[in-house]
Amino acid sequence: MAFTRMKNQIVIHGGANSPSTLNPKLREILSQIDPEKDALTMAIKPVVKMEDDPTFNAGTGSVPRIDGTIQMDAAVMSGDGFGSVICIENVKNPVLVARDVREKSPHIILSGDGSVEFARKMGYGYYNPETEKSSNMMKQLKESLKNNTLPEGFRFMIKSSDDTVGAVARINGKFAAAVSTGGSFPMLRGRVGDSPLIGAGIFVGKKGAVVATGIGEEIMKNLLSFRIYESIGTESLSSIVQREVDKFKVSVGIIAISENEYSVYANTDMANAMVEY
Repeated sequence: MAFTRMKNQIVIHGGANSPSTLNPKLREILSQIDPEKDALTMAIKPVVKMEDDPTFNAGTGSVPRIDGTIQMDAAVMSGDGFGSVICIENVKNPVLVARDVREKSPHIILSGDGSVEFARKMGYGYYNPETEKSSNMMKQLKESLKNNTLPEGFRFMIKSSDDTVGAVARINGKFAAAVSTGGSFPMLRGRVGDSPLIGAGIFVGKKGAVVATGIGEEIMKNLLSFRIYESIGTESLSSIVQREVDKFKVSVGIIAISENEYSVYANTDMANAMVEY
């Protein structure tokens, strides 16, 4: 029987809790991307565009930390490599720095000042991602602190209106994924979510690619992306993804792709789009 290769596909999301009314914007982003043969490039391209759009919580649209600074995380992964940056500051496109960590450094993860220094050496200039959105969020936070209207306890630190942006791609039978986030609001300086961690917010192997979004602390504890990846091939991808996401009581979403399927599922609203060619 002749083998029929599945079409090339790219699936993207705008973050757990991002409204589905953003679906047309995400479809427009995908329509602007010129096809290439490299799966990792095709996963990264739409993430760069989302980083450049202040609508999304990544790059230019990143939310602030509780001290007013903006620290971002990003990661890229394909079947033959991984790279990520953690708590990077003052760069426009963290996902591109993550790719350079993967391809131009002896490491797979760089964080904090080290990731910024590496970015400068790679030619990424100073960029302030602060926007009117992030400024207004800080004003509202300060007002809440002044009026003592914040919820009690530490758990308020991981609440977020929007979360990670991400992409998975299957191009010429190869898989790749990319993620980028400004984190949750409000949160402590130095907080790390699931996005830049292998197996938590992202995982890619020979069977497919998985990207998670939502409350990072819970996703990390469950190694969600790896759990889903490991189950690929045991039943339909959609069944695997839905079963794993439905275990959570907090907002979580997944986009995943395998040799012959793709799946988009969240227990909350999640903007998404897919293109194939």
